[in-house]
Amino acid sequence: MDAMRLIGATRTSLAQAREVQDIVIEAWQTQALAGAIGSHLAIHGPFEARAAAGGLGEAGARASGALRQTLRAGAVRAAQLTEVRDPWSALAGLCGLLGEAGIALVGVACASDEDALYWQCIEAIDAADETSDRVRWLQRRLALREREGGAA
Repeated sequence: MDAMRLIGATRTSLAQAREVQDIVIEAWQTQALAGAIGSHLAIHGPFEARAAAGGLGEAGARASGALRQTLRAGAVRAAQLTEVRDPWSALAGLCGLLGEAGIALVGVACASDEDALYWQCIEAIDAADETSDRVRWLQRRLALREREGGAA
């Protein structure tokens, strides 16, 4: 499945999540998707962006372990990724989705009376922030590649 379709499906699932645990699961699904997109671009993406994409893949891979521990039922949605047709659009969509997940997690953390849930949300917020930084770095690498390619 194309990255943009998976981003859309994850965005819809996050928006529809009402239970605290479902919001947390969707935040980790977002992280796993970031990792899958990064790993895909590290192999199939433009040469100049592969190292940055590998870093994104590693950040998402760390999140996959947390997702598997959090997931009650169902599968990791990111496993369905087969292609990234438009890397720039996929990264822009992913960055927006990471922001939405972070906002949802802040809401959960602020409303939580349970220490374990609060810290789980803080961990997920930190992970989303780090991953967003890596997405933006990858976007800069792609933009630099375009500028250099356009000047030639």
